[in-house]
Amino acid sequence: MLDLINAIRSRDPAKPTFCEVIFAYPGFHAVVFFHPVAAGLWKMELFALARLWAHIGRLFTGIEIHPQAQIGKNLFIDHGMGVVIGQTSVIGDDCTIYHGVTLGGKGNGAAGEKRHPTLGNNVVIGAYAQVLGPISIGNGARIGAGSIVTNDVEENSVAAGNPAKVIGAAASGPAPYGLL
Repeated sequence: MLDLINAIRSRDPAKPTFCEVIFAYPGFHAVVFFHPVAAGLWKMELFALARLWAHIGRLFTGIEIHPQAQIGKNLFIDHGMGVVIGQTSVIGDDCTIYHGVTLGGKGNGAAGEKRHPTLGNNVVIGAYAQVLGPISIGNGARIGAGSIVTNDVEENSVAAGNPAKVIGAAASGPAPYGLL
């Protein structure tokens, strides 16, 4: 939990205090409190209870994370309202997701199949981007705000547009605030 608080404090240009993150960051609440409990209930095959707890988390935070979604360490969901993370999504370590992002399916695929995206480590997804289907977003990739992504994005690439296309290379090193 301390690592996540420090990650949020270092990645958010508002430079929030320790207490601000704990008391006023819905992304922190979703990742530290609501999702781990829902995921634990899901693993115990208490599916309805897991979905109920995830729903309560959505009511409090505005962030919908399916209990079966896999989240790496230090996920920073900035602002958070309207974020949807689907059932078979996998999110690597040290990723940043802005408000309105969907990691969703495309409406096809049978139950039990991989239907949602996999994000590598240090990925940044801009506000209102839609990342759809069983695709992979490589380590260090950046997805521009408002993009619709339905194909794999190579590591350390910047993709933007509708449909999203690679438009350049991401800066090396830790993800800065913003995309480029």
